[in-house]
Amino acid sequence: MASIAVVGSTNIDMVAYTDQIPERGETLTGKDFAIGFGGKGANQAVIAARLGAKTYMVGAVGEDVFGESAIKNFQDQNVSIDYLAKVPGSSGVAPIWVDGDGDNRIIVVPGANAKVTIQQVEAAINSIADLKVVIGQFEIPVEVTTAAFAAARKLGITTILNPAPYREIPADLLALTDWLIPNSHEFQDLHPQHLDPAADGVIAQYAAAQKINLVVTLGEDGVVIADGEIAKVAAQKVKPVDTTGAGDCFVGTFAYGLANGLSPMAAANLGCQTAGLSVTRLGAQSSYPTAAEAAEILATL
Repeated sequence: MASIAVVGSTNIDMVAYTDQIPERGETLTGKDFAIGFGGKGANQAVIAARLGAKTYMVGAVGEDVFGESAIKNFQDQNVSIDYLAKVPGSSGVAPIWVDGDGDNRIIVVPGANAKVTIQQVEAAINSIADLKVVIGQFEIPVEVTTAAFAAARKLGITTILNPAPYREIPADLLALTDWLIPNSHEFQDLHPQHLDPAADGVIAQYAAAQKINLVVTLGEDGVVIADGEIAKVAAQKVKPVDTTGAGDCFVGTFAYGLANGLSPMAAANLGCQTAGLSVTRLGAQSSYPTAAEAAEILATL
């Protein structure tokens, strides 16, 4: 069975639902509150596992009740914790505000995620059997992600970078990246002229200039793939309730597709299906297709 390693963050999401986000100095009454499992890395690992991939979480949790809960959640989701460290201090947390349109604003407090080490990730990449894809993001130290991608490149393993939360991508990390998957905001930040990805030719020109395979997620407008050719995949036509974790759902699904021999176009189409379902439900991982629903989606390929 093809394996996927997600080198990244594990957080506890604390989500407040409200009709509108308060202005500075303003206090509003919310509609609901929930605590759930999140972190970009953890989210991507969970959806890949639900689709049926042998998935490894490579990261860290703290020595607190949140860390214990996260470990149990990974076990329940069939995500391997063989390379998940437990370190002194707090686990990562993410306070999230979701407005009446389902749009979110997030503050990430790294906690244990800042303590993932180069030695830890190199050991994981060099040890996992039948490893096909390594995913990284920017919620752990960037030098750790770079080391993981370097180890993967030596072994001929495909690397996927989801550059979120946004920061400038170091040149050495970009050179080790096979697939770059930003959303529209991140793409605009990455682009030297900060051009809108919806403008004609912008995505293709950027991919060619950087010599990289690129997938830009555009929310309700679907995704654009640039891998020497340009293709667009339409999003599912749904009414969004909560977009939290939808991008992670796409990334983890796309990785699953590549690991299992799907074309980039087919992998992106699969990602649009799972992410489209996720935005119709509340939360991040709690909104993702169940294993049974994932099997139904896979049966349509």
